[in-house]
Amino acid sequence: MKKLNRELVILRTFTVGTVAIMAVVLLFAFKTNENQKFGTIDVERINIVEADGTVKMIITNVEQFPNGETKINDMATNKNRKKRSGMLYFNEDGLECGGLIYDGAKNEKGHSSGLSLTYDRYDGDQVMQLLTTDEERGDERRVSSALMFSDRTANVSREEHDKIMAEIDSIKDKKLRRKKYREYADQGLIGGTPRIMLGKTGSQNNGLFLFGDNGKTKAMFYVDKNNNVKLEVYDDKGNVTNSWPE
Repeated sequence: MKKLNRELVILRTFTVGTVAIMAVVLLFAFKTNENQKFGTIDVERINIVEADGTVKMIITNVEQFPNGETKINDMATNKNRKKRSGMLYFNEDGLECGGLIYDGAKNEKGHSSGLSLTYDRYDGDQVMQLLTTDEERGDERRVSSALMFSDRTANVSREEHDKIMAEIDSIKDKKLRRKKYREYADQGLIGGTPRIMLGKTGSQNNGLFLFGDNGKTKAMFYVDKNNNVKLEVYDDKGNVTNSWPE
């Protein structure tokens, strides 16, 4: 009996030692100071993380794009945001701070495509955006590309903003929904104000467009779709006060 117990002890010791040696070998096999080199990698999503696990960037396909109930860095993402392929950026506090998204497909009217590169204010929505859209509807096609700068409210966090928008979206009556939106906007809790736009508008004017703190046009220097150069200045009511040529 003692001989059997001794053999069992030896066998267990051998087994534990073997497993430990294999674990060490595997650990050092994958842990190396040299960068790993790959030819082609097919992946659906890549999370770039810091040593503490904080996600700093996501590169993703459409299906893996975070929205709905998904949380990144233990914080909610934009619940109703459409899934698109692209990249999302996160700051040192784990907050989303910008991204690159794009899409494009044919539809029953023609096609629709677009690209948006954005940079957000801290814990808020975008204040700088590079945007291009291409819409085809039958024989009509509109292409618009612009670099835009906007003011965003600093009175609420992104999470608080999303709660307000969820409340507004839950209102079925369109008239009441617009009224509630305006109430929150007047309090400076939602919305944004365009200040500068450089590029081509939907009306096919190419130029520099400046807006006041209420979002209304104050000046435009552009080339219109007929190749005419124009400079226009507006008052707070939208009336032209100065123009060139006269």
